[in-house]
Formats: sequence, C-alpha cells, structure tokens
Amino acid sequence: MGEWNNGLFGCFNNIGMCIFTCLVPCYTFGKVAESVGDDCLLCGLALLVPCLNIYALIMNRGKVRDNKGIEGGLVGDLVMICFCGFCALMQSAQEMTVSTPLGAGESISRQ
Repeated sequence: MGEWNNGLFGCFNNIGMCIFTCLVPCYTFGKVAESVGDDCLLCGLALLVPCLNIYALIMNRGKVRDNKGIEGGLVGDLVMICFCGFCALMQSAQEMTVSTPLGAGESISRQ
C-alpha cells in the first residue's frame, strides 16, 4: 500500500488551488468526485446539505485512497474530514491532479 503524495497540510503546495478551494469548495469536491467516476454536479451540491456533506466527503476520500492504493480507513477519513476538512479536500484534489478553472495557481510553480 502507498501513501499520499502530499501531506495533510500540503495544501499550500498549490496556493491558487488552496484559495479557490476555500472560496468554492463545492467545485473542487465535484472535480475530485468526477475523477473517481462520480457525478461532479451531484457531489458538488452534496456539500451544501448538512450531514450528507460529511458522508459524501468520507466516501469520496475512500474512493481516492482505493484508486491510488493508499492505506487508511473509514475512521481516519472521518477524523480528517471533521477536523481538517479543507486540508483533506485539498489533499484528495492534489492526489487526483484536479486543477482550478483558468489554471489558478499553476502559473506560480517554479520550474
């Protein structure tokens, strides 16, 4: 089993995406969901519904882990989502190489 490419607090590795995720988390979550085969719009809207949002984030994080062969479990995902939700979402987005509209944050990376 593997590990995450970016640590939980590696959200600042792509500051543009970090800011965008803080402002519009439903977009980032929808794109992560789309990358693992779920519906982008429905998952993005799920973030607006209390309790459903936690369930959707946990299930999606589990799919990302399964897709990338990362070890972990439901309890660990629940703790990450409840206490570091934006960081966990960013970690999943970076793992699935999700990008923001107009490439925000991608132009600031050093070559």
